Amino acid sequence: MREALRTCPICDAVCGLSMTLDGDGKVLSVRGDADDPFSGGYVCPKGASLGRLDEDPDRLRAPMVRTGDEWREVSWDEAFETVERGLTGVIERHGRDALAAYFGNPTFHTMGGIFYRGPLAESLGTTNLYSASSIDQVPKHVAVGLMFGNSLAISVPDLDRTDMLLVIGANPAESHGSLCAAPDFPGRLRALRERGGRLVVVDPRRTRTARVADEHLFIRPSTDAYLLFAIVHTLLDEDLTTLRCEVSGLEELREMASAFSPEAVEPVCGVPAEDIIRLAWQLATADSAAVYTRVGTCTSDFGTVTQWLVDVVNVLTGNLDRPGGVMFTRPATLEVPWGPKPFEFGRWRSRVRGLPEVLGEFPVGTLADEIETPGDGQVRAMVAVAGNLVLSAPDGPRLGRALGDLEFMVCVDPYLNETTRLADVILPPPRMLQMPHYDLLLLMVTVRNYTRFSPPVLPLEPGQPSEAEIMARLALIASGRGAKADPRELDEQLLAPLLEAGVQIPGSPFEGLDVAEARAMLDGDSGPELILDALLRLGPYGLSLADLRAKPHGIDLGALEPRLPEVVCTDDGRVRLAPPELAEEVGRLRGLLTEPAAGTLLIGRRQLRSNNSWLHNVPSLVGGSNRCTLHVHPDDVERLGLGERARVRSAVGEVVVPVEPTDAIMPGVVSLPHGWGHEGSSQRVAAEHAGANANALTDPSVLDRLSGNAVFNGVPVTVAPADD
Repeated sequence: MREALRTCPICDAVCGLSMTLDGDGKVLSVRGDADDPFSGGYVCPKGASLGRLDEDPDRLRAPMVRTGDEWREVSWDEAFETVERGLTGVIERHGRDALAAYFGNPTFHTMGGIFYRGPLAESLGTTNLYSASSIDQVPKHVAVGLMFGNSLAISVPDLDRTDMLLVIGANPAESHGSLCAAPDFPGRLRALRERGGRLVVVDPRRTRTARVADEHLFIRPSTDAYLLFAIVHTLLDEDLTTLRCEVSGLEELREMASAFSPEAVEPVCGVPAEDIIRLAWQLATADSAAVYTRVGTCTSDFGTVTQWLVDVVNVLTGNLDRPGGVMFTRPATLEVPWGPKPFEFGRWRSRVRGLPEVLGEFPVGTLADEIETPGDGQVRAMVAVAGNLVLSAPDGPRLGRALGDLEFMVCVDPYLNETTRLADVILPPPRMLQMPHYDLLLLMVTVRNYTRFSPPVLPLEPGQPSEAEIMARLALIASGRGAKADPRELDEQLLAPLLEAGVQIPGSPFEGLDVAEARAMLDGDSGPELILDALLRLGPYGLSLADLRAKPHGIDLGALEPRLPEVVCTDDGRVRLAPPELAEEVGRLRGLLTEPAAGTLLIGRRQLRSNNSWLHNVPSLVGGSNRCTLHVHPDDVERLGLGERARVRSAVGEVVVPVEPTDAIMPGVVSLPHGWGHEGSSQRVAAEHAGANANALTDPSVLDRLSGNAVFNGVPVTVAPADD
């Protein structure tokens, strides 16, 4: 037996793990790494199941090629040659605008995914680029881009020092944080209360997080912007503001907020006016306070407006960039803000619906339109990396039908699932334990400065390409270099601009060298490791990959410190409180103040042992509370005459699902977890616990108007007893 250390790659919490393996490489046990300075031995059920997930017998071990309805295993050379024929044929017949790419959530969390997705997208030569960002987080990027001029200026609550935390539309006790990496989030919430702090949760459900809070307030789905505007109104109207940073647009903000008094918004959001006023006073008078929101509000109508207002409240209460408030992580790697300064979006628009690009991508909610609509630029071929669109995208069944009509599709994925079964070629990446791991993006949003690198635990099989090599070969094929091009060529192309910049940066370890000399300094066993070493050497702490290897439990880089001037990229260096780009959406929000509330509304639900669709094939992670049921308030069960099952209908589809009565959800709202719908799947455990696809109910025509994010919460539905 041997011990191996690893950062858990499953969710956003970056917990350190210690694993015991036998001589054949089988994982015998997984426990928290007690010597990790950030996670301190914490592990959740998902992390504890890492071995079973990694050894899943249903994982693909070899490339697959489909002929008709039949799949066969092929060699890697044959697979890439098939990809070359498929992509080249579509380009020759229809041009590069007929290509599209989708990058799923895991590509943000693997080294091969994050370092090579950009080059792959660029090599395709198309604007038809999509990712999971427009499924769960792009409103945050747009909001901070407009406020700070930097789409990566995402602040995190200083959990370990704050005196008050207001959580809106997030359930970190089960999700373990999102765009906020905090191992043992539940323990940190308990510690907040034990030191005399206050935790308040606002959510249509009494979530696991709400159950440990001092106070929980129900709110109608998709009305969080009204609540936040009423808090802003109160802060300004009652002279409760404390500005600790340079701002612009204060008077314009005051005018925007004038219509949203607590009394005016109460009928819309369902939160009593006196509670809104009390929240505003508590935030303004606490020694320190932080407002945190996540997926529940990002995936609602007015998602961008809501993200903006969260940071507005943090600014007005003097809690931006302040210990105990919300702060900006200083990662160990070189920071390269995305996009121009100041932030821009809408530089080009989608062909069918004219939707604006954000961060170089179109909303996934319009992908089916681009495939189905004839004409120049119609999407006819797809490269999909680590994404199960049929279960994760709005109106997934429609998108599945569209994907089935493509002339060619290649997927990089370890499973034959609801989406990849529609492909022509599947290229399975190595097992997680065969890959090096560094959470480049997550380590930019940790609640404490920290870094950790995990080398591969298990070697690659003879002839097995790494994830980076798969991505690089796809990029080289798409760029016209062919299936036999050496993927190391792309590694050097990615390193070159980093080193060219490094030799010119004053004080960098490469200063004064030529590029060849700087290249010779780098250490690493693969392209991703060499790139990481360069980023670390150019980072603020002067670390190297060798330093991280020497500290396998991770390195504590200290508490968060103020750094707003480094982060703000606006023309005048001030935080923009009232970006003019938001005016139209604020006007639409104001216009809906007098509209009556809708009927029954559907929201999603986070589950402790579930992470999107890809954990449902592990026996220890399904069953119990981790089931696909419809949460319905008992009053609604009686009013609607529901029995054991309900038929839920929306504007685009319907599902039949078991009913679970609970007073943890507010009347008039029902909740269905995401990621299920595995009926007929080749993943055997998942098929036995199939559940219903919640995205058979979500409407791709309804998007957050500024960011294009899908609206998964606040979906109007009808609920009725299901026929036998």
